[in-house]
Amino acid sequence: MSSPAPGISPIRPLPGPLRQAIERGQARRAAGVRGRFAPSPTGELHRGNLRTALLSWLDARLRGGEWLLRLDDLDTPRNRPGAEQRILADLRWLGLDWDGELVRQSERRALYATALSWLRCSGALYPCRCSRRLLADVSAPHGGLAVYPGFCRLRPRHWGPQQGRLPSWRLGLPPGALTWEEDVAPWGCLDGPTAVGDVVLRRADGVVAYHLATAVDELALGISHVVRGEDLWASTGAQVAVMAALGPPPPRYGHVPLWRDAQGHRLSKREAAEGLESWRQAGHDAAGVIGALAASLELVPAGSRLSAAELLASLQLERLHEVLARQAPVAGRAAKLQRDSAI
Repeated sequence: MSSPAPGISPIRPLPGPLRQAIERGQARRAAGVRGRFAPSPTGELHRGNLRTALLSWLDARLRGGEWLLRLDDLDTPRNRPGAEQRILADLRWLGLDWDGELVRQSERRALYATALSWLRCSGALYPCRCSRRLLADVSAPHGGLAVYPGFCRLRPRHWGPQQGRLPSWRLGLPPGALTWEEDVAPWGCLDGPTAVGDVVLRRADGVVAYHLATAVDELALGISHVVRGEDLWASTGAQVAVMAALGPPPPRYGHVPLWRDAQGHRLSKREAAEGLESWRQAGHDAAGVIGALAASLELVPAGSRLSAAELLASLQLERLHEVLARQAPVAGRAAKLQRDSAI
């Protein structure tokens, strides 16, 4: 016997630990601005990561707020020994100080498990047994699956192993638009079913998915403003969907330009893009690096040398957003994403 379509079951009250964590987070959000930087310890921070960290820090400090540091380290096989220590050392060397204790997602698994269990018991999740090969066969012509077709949505909900494999867990999205506020682009808006699709929240190997952990943390840590790379714009719809299921509104977002090489390709850890060490070896000190990062966005003249604190003192929030808005083609890419998702 098949189960009713997910996403339409009455939502039960949040369980105590999850409710308390989110309530604490919302109280922190109401008390003042809280930004964050959330790298994964999978390698050295490249120049694009460092620039995004600087922009996130500037945005929070210019608002008179706190800036948290979180390590997205749930995908254990991808974590590299020593990467966490290098990330912390690089940020300290640049003068990007964070507030409070370092947050590690690997230490918050119990909170994510509680959220998953509640969503499942509320009828919002369903098991999906689609293989990567099957999904690749139905991918959009431009490459990469635009929206999950919903093959498993109305199938019987068998959560246990079948043919030696466990299912992934998907969040069924009800009809309607997912919206969020943007600082350097127009408001974000994606239709849930047609432009985002049912989101995997737990992978078939049991690992909590990025969207679930990120959404829970934005709420439970009281994050009010998120500054991150424009490549994550499309991920926002999925995370907003999770937050909508949990209750509170999402933070405000600023999706900023990526650092690209001479050929226009984005920098990547996988391609061993140059990080802070290459600058040091070339004789640059922290003031020279901050100047280069800021000059790459025309915040200061080329060749400038200044500390992070001096850059902060020289800027106003409106000026920062004005410069970023001129250089971030997010709105055009958002429209293209919506067109591609309808294919």
